[in-house]
Amino acid sequence: MTGNGVYVYAIVPTGGAIPAGTAGVGSPPAALRLVVEGRITAVVSEAPPQLRARRRDLMAHQDVLLRLTDTGPVLPMRFGAVAPDDESVRAQLAGAQEEHLATLSRLDGAVEFNLKALPAQDALAALVAEEKNVRRLREEVRRRPGYEANVRLGEAVAAALARRAAEAGKKVLHKLTPLAHETATGPDVQGCALNVSLLVDRSRSDDFRATVQRFADTHRAHVELRVAGPLPCYSFVSSRPLRTPVAGG
Repeated sequence: MTGNGVYVYAIVPTGGAIPAGTAGVGSPPAALRLVVEGRITAVVSEAPPQLRARRRDLMAHQDVLLRLTDTGPVLPMRFGAVAPDDESVRAQLAGAQEEHLATLSRLDGAVEFNLKALPAQDALAALVAEEKNVRRLREEVRRRPGYEANVRLGEAVAAALARRAAEAGKKVLHKLTPLAHETATGPDVQGCALNVSLLVDRSRSDDFRATVQRFADTHRAHVELRVAGPLPCYSFVSSRPLRTPVAGG
């Protein structure tokens, strides 16, 4: 082992294998190995020196988690989790074994999708046709153009677009919730009316995407929907599933 510590990717049930061809962070990519403690196992590698959130390493971390998810339930670690040594990893696995097993059971067969709802782009024509206040202000600008009138119109357009996106977001979430085991609200994102993650059976992934696409097609004048996934189930585990001192790059 090097002096840089142990980089921890995920916790998985004991008995699985690392998918062939999977490599870790660093340059050259670090070899993955397993640290076993009873019924749960940590997927780790040697931590590279001067670990930083470079795109190459972020993508390598994500690739490891996605490949593991293809083989069974995964309790993912965030990028940059480094433990001092294997013994520290084993101690922490032993101390939270039942909790981690319960989480892995809950995540078995599931993936995460993230859904964002944003104001529709290029929807001014529909907005004017459907929003009386916007239509009135636009007519005022045409009759009496000026700075203040333009500001009022711009504010009204922005507010209407945001409101319509929020309303559509609520509607699509209502349609998607029956397809999900759980939902988790994400952090506020500037310009985003809805940011939510959903825990979905992998077998229902196509149904989930098709439902989003149908809604997007019929509500394109109200909302732009962006879907990311399938993803590792970050939003449905504790923020630090391996309770050991970690260091992020």
